Amino acid sequence: MSVPPRAILAEHLRLYAEWGVTGVSKDPAWRTRKADAAAQLVGRSDLPSGESLIALKAHIGDCTRCKLHKMGRKQVVFGVGNPDADLMFVGEAPGADEDQQGEPFVGRAGQLLTKIIEGGLQLKRSDVYIANVIKCRPPGNRNPEPDEVATCEPFLNEQIDTIRPRVIVALGTFAAHALLKTVEPISRLRGRVFDYRGGSKLIPTFHPAFLLRSPERKRDVWEDIKIVRALLAERD
Repeated sequence: MSVPPRAILAEHLRLYAEWGVTGVSKDPAWRTRKADAAAQLVGRSDLPSGESLIALKAHIGDCTRCKLHKMGRKQVVFGVGNPDADLMFVGEAPGADEDQQGEPFVGRAGQLLTKIIEGGLQLKRSDVYIANVIKCRPPGNRNPEPDEVATCEPFLNEQIDTIRPRVIVALGTFAAHALLKTVEPISRLRGRVFDYRGGSKLIPTFHPAFLLRSPERKRDVWEDIKIVRALLAERD
């Protein structure tokens, strides 16, 4: 079951109150104050993962750290899902639908991902966590450039370190290359299990958008999902 919007708002307000924020303002100095307060909480191991993610999102703010903020993006697309998820999906970057709605994987590819989660894994979308390598849409949905990845990657790493998923699924060539620091083709990476940061297991597979163009490769993704299911079924 997804968390009601009012509950999310109440949690944001409670956390902001702890930071000493007592109101809102259009003054740029006020936004900087909030980001500075949030930065002090990022990476703190004593905070619940949900609060840590809220702090990280506030720290990122209306990000202007790389050139993408000047290239037509509408908003930062942070991530969505269970902050204590055992399973995390990482894609490449937001597309047009994601940029409009502020949530990763909500377009046609996202609908297919939801079917994979619900049908293949017998989980709810709200049970997992979904994010991208970069948080802003590149113009024309081009691949993210190295400087953009270098700027945004620490935020993804912080999300992973906060959530500490048992399994991470890298969706597509770009996500797999960014996470594994390799140029090996996705066709050779998929079907394999890699040790990743914090003890997570990482499984690369084809991106749902690729499956929409090449439905004959759905069988390969099903085989990868069976590996994910087996890893999640393991108990320490």
